[in-house]
Amino acid sequence: MASLYVSNVRKAYGSTEILREINIDVQDGDFLVLVGPSGCGKSTLLSLIAGLDTLSGGEIRIDDDKVNDLHPSERDIAMVFQSYALYPNMTVAQNISFGLEMRKVSKVDREKAVQDAARLLQIEHLLDRRPAQLSGGQRQRVAMGRALVRHPKIFLFDEPLSNLDAKLRVDMRTEIKKLHQRLGATIVYVTHDQIEAMTLATRIAVMKGGILQQLGTPAEVYNTPANTFVATFMGSPSMNLIPARIELKNGSLNLQVGSGGTAVDLALPPQSASVDRYIGKSVIAGLRPEAIGVENERATSALRTVPVKINVLEPTGPDTLAVLEFGGMEVSARLGADMPHQPGERCELLVDLSKLVLFDAETEARIH
Repeated sequence: MASLYVSNVRKAYGSTEILREINIDVQDGDFLVLVGPSGCGKSTLLSLIAGLDTLSGGEIRIDDDKVNDLHPSERDIAMVFQSYALYPNMTVAQNISFGLEMRKVSKVDREKAVQDAARLLQIEHLLDRRPAQLSGGQRQRVAMGRALVRHPKIFLFDEPLSNLDAKLRVDMRTEIKKLHQRLGATIVYVTHDQIEAMTLATRIAVMKGGILQQLGTPAEVYNTPANTFVATFMGSPSMNLIPARIELKNGSLNLQVGSGGTAVDLALPPQSASVDRYIGKSVIAGLRPEAIGVENERATSALRTVPVKINVLEPTGPDTLAVLEFGGMEVSARLGADMPHQPGERCELLVDLSKLVLFDAETEARIH
């Protein structure tokens, strides 16, 4: 396995910039997920790492070797695509071993590599079948097996699960996670699905418009998003972004939500010194749905009681998603499955302000 360094990487087609000054480091054994909306440049970046496209600027290194000008075959990477790209006239075993055969690997070593990969992916019973006889999930395992037998320095996955149905995607996510844990492989994985990103990654790179918005662990990206885009893109339902003001009352910082008869004042728990600069100014208050309607058992000094009106309830089984009216605005909340409230009801709920994230109203960047 290997480390990967992407330094000041740019990609442009004429005057159109696709990637702008991308800096990412991937350590040996990391599972990096590139995530973002369609057209954000994540697949382009993967193609640059693979050598399928040329850089307009910057540098890509695998371990200590600069690979900018190396052919894909010289980079010691293996790629798994969205399309399975299997040879229909070959058996599973032949598909897996084909690359090794092209590299003049001996038959004995090829057969051993195929058996090892098949055992790891639990497809030993499928080795004599042809692709047309396989399900979508089985075909994707074969495509992964073809990459595994190479023993590359880095695995690149380009939206490998997007052709599968919802249940199979969940199953295959688990299999890919297990595979990473067994191999300790270095993986770069592209997806537009933020659930895939959160569940698979050791680190996540969130992209938008060719710009890296944030690079961090799933917990960092989820709990302390760098800006409002990351806050709303990661998480389902997304983070509530609530226009508010910071006020100083009786020597303490308060968060004022709404105005007039709907205004709600919340005493803030201790904040960083930088928040003092926003006294008397507008901010954006970010709260995840699970921070609204929490249970008393949390016993934290950051709990506050707020008046709300329940507009919509959506039972999901383990919990209930709710759309609430709070401070004159609609917000989403994740309530307990057995909560006693009904649509149209006015009530009071607990909000955990230890989960509050504040953003600058103009730049939309998180206030550190």
